[in-house]
Amino acid sequence: MKQLQEIDLFAGFRPDGEKVAEKIQVKDVGEGEYELVRSPCFAKGLALGDKIAFDSKDNSFELKTHSGNICIRVYARDDLSALQADITPQIEKMGGSLDYENQRLLVYSIHVSCGFKEIERVFNDHIDEDAEQMWLYGNVYDPTDGVTPLNWWQSILNEK
Repeated sequence: MKQLQEIDLFAGFRPDGEKVAEKIQVKDVGEGEYELVRSPCFAKGLALGDKIAFDSKDNSFELKTHSGNICIRVYARDDLSALQADITPQIEKMGGSLDYENQRLLVYSIHVSCGFKEIERVFNDHIDEDAEQMWLYGNVYDPTDGVTPLNWWQSILNEK
């Protein structure tokens, strides 16, 4: 098995315009490509298992292969431990995983074949907007405008 390593992946810009990088674990799969071993917390357009080409000069990346996983991020102003205890078993039953957690952020990966309706049902049933909780997809919409579906999953779902 290839050894894990950590890279600094471009994740966006701070309000002052300075670039921000996120440390993320990857496996070197050869020929200049790396496979993500978890979905990122902030870097857009990626999920667990995706393969990327990475440029360490500017921390940029090019997505080479989609794994079929969707990245889902849950944010809150307060502690998410109760929500995590409720929602994680349901995600795991669907074959998904909790890739990262801290007090106010959860990051999940789940295969697109589980279906958007089912994924959205699980998260919408558990998120409490009154408690200032929210969830969003990390790799479903264009990172530039945040609303245009990327549709990368169409070819994966058509293979089934």
